[in-house]
Amino acid sequence: MKILVTGATGFIGSHLIFELLKNESNQIVATSKCINKAMKFEWYSKVKYIEYDFNNDNTEDLYSFFDKPDQLIHLAWNNLSDVKAPEHLEVTLFNHYKFIKDMVMAGLKEVIVTGTCFEYGMIEGSLSENLNTKPSNSYGKAKDKLRKFIIDLKKSFNFTYKWIRVFYVYGERQSKTSLMYLLDKAIKNKDKEFNMSGGEQLRDFLYIKDVVKYICLIADQKIYVDQAINCCSGKPISVKNLVMRHLKEKKYNMKLNLGYYPYPDFEPMSFWGDRFYLDELLKK
Repeated sequence: MKILVTGATGFIGSHLIFELLKNESNQIVATSKCINKAMKFEWYSKVKYIEYDFNNDNTEDLYSFFDKPDQLIHLAWNNLSDVKAPEHLEVTLFNHYKFIKDMVMAGLKEVIVTGTCFEYGMIEGSLSENLNTKPSNSYGKAKDKLRKFIIDLKKSFNFTYKWIRVFYVYGERQSKTSLMYLLDKAIKNKDKEFNMSGGEQLRDFLYIKDVVKYICLIADQKIYVDQAINCCSGKPISVKNLVMRHLKEKKYNMKLNLGYYPYPDFEPMSFWGDRFYLDELLKK
């Protein structure tokens, strides 16, 4: 199968390509906006890489430009460090919808897109895919609108889609603004204290290696199509306990300066993913 992966040099994308290459029958077309960054990855010589910038697109036939893939795994998105940024709704949403629409109109038959747990909004507790989405920040609203645009697009074109709602991901090459990156940096610097929030919020964290395995599983399956599926652990853990567990694994003692930062106002205090569909797929 020929698979186009957008956002190939991003946190999830760079790991996903390694996972996809484990299947020797896969032909990977990888794209991102910077070839110099892509060339630093070991997978670069094993894929067909095509440089592409969603913000500066003047390509008339994207489907042919990307070598007519059988499947699209769409990970690309800008400015994930600021979920409130207006550009998610004003710019990124429409650029990415146009991209997907152009690909489908030209013949693409299978679309897989990563969404976000922020689509659920300020709902607390276990979040099932069957809940109505009520996003409260720009990033969550943009992703939710993109999913609904794709549903409308299906009324006119013959293709399938799978929407993967990713919860909190951590691991190698994560964002430099993420909690676990900053914690590892503090450990590396041999800091005596670590500034953080009160840490009582419950979250759903999943290691990057598990995330990409689940994305491949969801992308390959033929049972749950044209719907959203949570990509999560299903096991809530407080941010404080996550940090303490990580320090224990690293065998490093550090004082936690709890309450230094306020709790984020764009997410509920307690939420995690329901894994019904994912667990059903894992049983197969």
